[in-house]
Amino acid sequence: MKRSKNWKKRVFDFMMLFLAVFLGFIAENVRENFSDRQHASELAKSFYNELRDDSIAIASKVKGRIKKEQAIEYMVSFFRDSSLSTSSKMLSINFLWATTVRTPTIFTPRTVVLEQLKSSGSLRYFKSDKLQQLVGDLSIVIDYLEERQALEAKVFEEYIQPLVVNHMDYDFQYKLFSNGIFDRLSSYENSDENIPFRLSQIEKIDRQPIINALGFYHTNNLKSTRLVPFKEYIEINAEMLAELRHQYNLK
Repeated sequence: MKRSKNWKKRVFDFMMLFLAVFLGFIAENVRENFSDRQHASELAKSFYNELRDDSIAIASKVKGRIKKEQAIEYMVSFFRDSSLSTSSKMLSINFLWATTVRTPTIFTPRTVVLEQLKSSGSLRYFKSDKLQQLVGDLSIVIDYLEERQALEAKVFEEYIQPLVVNHMDYDFQYKLFSNGIFDRLSSYENSDENIPFRLSQIEKIDRQPIINALGFYHTNNLKSTRLVPFKEYIEINAEMLAELRHQYNLK
């Protein structure tokens, strides 16, 4: 009788121990799942804000690129058949946009959260296969975009800067930029103010090489970058935002 009681007690103790361990395991699993969901939600919100800000920024850069492309088209037409001694406000503005203005065209995506997702293993918190795939696609297109913009910088330095150095009207530039740079150019463009402008050293201008350099910079660099990696980034960014809204009820 005593042995039977001891056996039952041991079984009972074992069952209680097993139940305690099992419940502890469940509690820990629930805690980890809750923590993972909370971490995923925080990451998603930060990533969403980063992508949303970049969607606004790249839209502005696209406008800047189109304006620069149009200015280059104006200058190509000018060098093709206009008098090099012509002076006009329109010429000065288009010359500056075509040959000097670059900041409004350069897009530098924010990648703080993206790099955190890639380097720390935090991507595992996103259970959506589509989100994980889009993160990879986003990384690829950013690398492509940066590569293209680096190429643009090299072409600008080699082919466009000599045009500025040799033929800019620096008296005009000094007067225009005596107070501010890009904001000043914008205000000048939209004002009635007119500062005299003439191309410098027109006797040294060789029209066709300049037309070729501007055309190469326009079509093979600025425009092609806008129509391929910029467009791809915009599309992937929009998909990411839509998927994050869907998965995490973001607005």
